[in-house]
Amino acid sequence: MPRVKGGPQTHRRHKKILKEAKGFDQGRRRLFRRANESVLKARQYAYVHRRTRKRDFRALWIQRINAAAREHGLSYSRFMHGLTAAGVDLDRKNLADIAVKDPSAFAALAQLAGAA
Repeated sequence: MPRVKGGPQTHRRHKKILKEAKGFDQGRRRLFRRANESVLKARQYAYVHRRTRKRDFRALWIQRINAAAREHGLSYSRFMHGLTAAGVDLDRKNLADIAVKDPSAFAALAQLAGAA
């Protein structure tokens, strides 16, 4: 029985990896072995960073809320506790958006949180 080398399939597989390596530098986009290493590592980074992005955004929202709350004489924790006590059910993403885009509405929330 003759040996099968599988050239067309190998060529397709290499083309798929090299296409994914577009935009990489020098041999990392031209040479299959280097491109394969880079693509595998890039996929690992992408997997991890899809999760860390969520943490990063939450941290950014908290910083924005804290800065806006301090303008009204409240710390972040007292502001959030006041909102909870007052029964306001807004998530941090929306609170940060309000703090940036509508300071007057945030001032009303801060007053409500401070009173509670």
